[in-house]
Amino acid sequence: MPTTKCLKDCKRGAVFCMLFASICRAISRQIHYSIPEETEKGSLVGNIAKDLGLDAKDLSDRGIHLVSQGRSEYFALNYKNGYLYTTKRIDREEICGWQETCILNAEVIVGDSMKVYGVEVEIMDINDHAPTFQLETLIINISENTALGSRFPLYEAQDPDLGNNSVQGYKLSNSSHFSLVVETSVKGKQYAKLVLERPLDREELASQNLILTAYDGGHPAKTGTTQVHVVVLDANDNAPIFSQRIYEVSWREDIPIGTTVIRLKATDLDEGINKQMKFSFHKIAAETSHLFHLDSDSGEITLVGNVDFEETPFHEMEVQVQDGGGLLDSATLMIIITDVNDNAPELAITSVIHSVAEDSPAGTSVALLNVQDKDSAENAEVTCTVPDNLPFLLTKSYDSYYSLVTSRTLDREQVAAYNITVTAVDSGTPPLSSSTVIALKILDTNDNPPSFQETVYTVYILENNPRGASIFSLKADDPDWGENSRITYSVGEEDIKVSSDLSINSETGTVYALRSFDYEEFRQISFLVKAQDGGSPSLSSSISVTLFILDQNDNTPEILYPSVPIDGSTGVELAPHSSEPGYLVTKVVAVDADSGQNAWLSYQLLKATEPGLFSIGLHTGEIRTARFFLDKDALKQSLVVLVKDNGQPPLSASVTVTVVLADSIPESLSDISSISAPADPQSDLTFYLVVAVAFVSCLFFTFLLVLLALRLHRWRNSQLCDSGSVTFTGVPVSQFMGIDGVQAFLHSYCHDFSLTTGKSNFGFPKGNLSNTLPSQQPCEMKDPFLLAEDINSSHGDSATTQVSCVCQM
Repeated sequence: MPTTKCLKDCKRGAVFCMLFASICRAISRQIHYSIPEETEKGSLVGNIAKDLGLDAKDLSDRGIHLVSQGRSEYFALNYKNGYLYTTKRIDREEICGWQETCILNAEVIVGDSMKVYGVEVEIMDINDHAPTFQLETLIINISENTALGSRFPLYEAQDPDLGNNSVQGYKLSNSSHFSLVVETSVKGKQYAKLVLERPLDREELASQNLILTAYDGGHPAKTGTTQVHVVVLDANDNAPIFSQRIYEVSWREDIPIGTTVIRLKATDLDEGINKQMKFSFHKIAAETSHLFHLDSDSGEITLVGNVDFEETPFHEMEVQVQDGGGLLDSATLMIIITDVNDNAPELAITSVIHSVAEDSPAGTSVALLNVQDKDSAENAEVTCTVPDNLPFLLTKSYDSYYSLVTSRTLDREQVAAYNITVTAVDSGTPPLSSSTVIALKILDTNDNPPSFQETVYTVYILENNPRGASIFSLKADDPDWGENSRITYSVGEEDIKVSSDLSINSETGTVYALRSFDYEEFRQISFLVKAQDGGSPSLSSSISVTLFILDQNDNTPEILYPSVPIDGSTGVELAPHSSEPGYLVTKVVAVDADSGQNAWLSYQLLKATEPGLFSIGLHTGEIRTARFFLDKDALKQSLVVLVKDNGQPPLSASVTVTVVLADSIPESLSDISSISAPADPQSDLTFYLVVAVAFVSCLFFTFLLVLLALRLHRWRNSQLCDSGSVTFTGVPVSQFMGIDGVQAFLHSYCHDFSLTTGKSNFGFPKGNLSNTLPSQQPCEMKDPFLLAEDINSSHGDSATTQVSCVCQM
């Protein structure tokens, strides 16, 4: 039990400390000044900067301003020295009327920190008004048989000052029949009444004039007077009497005009004219007299103006009833006005920021608002809200001030601007509301890097493109704004070689070729493109680009075999007389530097000495016999082979292949030397004779030149060949590799033979003549091969010619 009690005491102490701290903070934000009324314009009220602990030099920079709610501007703040001074003469009675405490409220708002400090200036009353009476002359009718000690109410003096400066008492001039008595009401007001001290005799004194003086307690005291004219009447021994001494009614402020507020009642026991009663207002404020009408005969009080709780919550007046004999009675009437919810809350923006950066932290102040409701009680209880779907909150700052702050980090790319509707709703029935819209622009920060539309770019371009031509364009997007979204493009710094082949427009992202690409040189280029925005610091992103070079048919087929000899002669191939159809004579080997279908080669015979004797493989280039050889077939067959690719348009090359029909090389030479043109009785014999003589002469001179050239050639190659052997020139023996990876092999046929003049026989070992051409066959020759025409032109030269081999593909 003691432990539980200790815990309760600790909790109560903690709550008390928290409440005390809150009260201290609230008090610390309230500044109180007091000045006397009638203070002239420009008078000093107080030093705001000093009292708030602010540096007077920074007032204008910190956005400090003074706000007065619901009243004229009576004060101003000097932003140079921080003094608060009056802007006009201040009259307490004009501002606060009969209120005992007169306070003018204002707020000092520090703009940069969104803090609000309350300032209240109490206006102290001075004795600047003398007591006054409603009428200059008061007529009192008193019957001559009025009992001694009867009291007759006199006019109340009015003094708008308060406290000791207001009415403190009354004095009556000297009179032998009357004295003055002052009564104090429950509320502390003093009322003067005339008391009859001696009997009246109308015949002796029909009337008399008295002076009633009211004085206040100021220094010096001020007074006001009114004349009391007493008329002595004949006897009327019963005065009218009100049914109540105090009448009190309550009405809502929305009571319609013409409504009967109250009906006064009074009784008089006299008869005749002394019983006829008249009702009237005895004491009533000028403003109240315009709101209510009193029927003098019926005593009915009717509303003739609009009452407003916010202006005057109650009306107090004194009513009087008088009979026909001059006797009267008085009573107090209090009309209480109750509040209705007829005023919507008033929202005022005292400080606002129209733009905020999107990376501002949660809790950033956007605006400071003040809400007021002229109603009272629950009708003045106001709740301020903002839409739930917006990232903003309203927090109460001070008294009726609210701060609009961000509830989370903003994103300009999602919402670039907000129209924030702040709604104030009171608690009345039915509730009234008002709203205001705050426009807020979200300022951009560079929080988004550029992003490309594709993850990887693959581009194709035909080779032989023109220099400077546009290849393709890249596009990157940046959801930021302004300079933060301005994108520049560049090729990655690590791709140094690419920068000599390609360039990119930094503004548009268009890539240009700086050179004409050759598919046979390289087939693709890979590089990185960087997109960088203009923010500070800037953000960037890169993307991989692969540029594929597409092949064009820009290379003609290259014939590797048979190759064109340097001396201009053609290669000679041997075909035995006994060859069967399909015998492989030779093979034309060609390659194409292009790729794909542009490198697909086809072979065809364009021209043949004996059409139909030979055929060539369309795709292999193999030249084979198409039939058996006949005796009538020429021993020397000349074939023109066309090699064509499959491009569009196709490109081609041709080569001439000479085929000799012989079983051995010596036989082929003898057969070739004995070849003569067949007799043709239809031909011109003279023409052929002339041609033959010219041809033989040319061969003779050619033989001499060739013989001289061979001697020189043999001498030069003696260091390279053993026993006079040399490699057959013009015929490659190594293998070839095409661009598309297909290997073409050079095949060799080797024949060793020797030629002698006279009756010597040929030594002719057989070569390898099969359908399949062996690869890598070594090949040697003793002397270069001589055509039969050259031998015939030697005229029996006894020199021996050695032929090493004939190489074929």
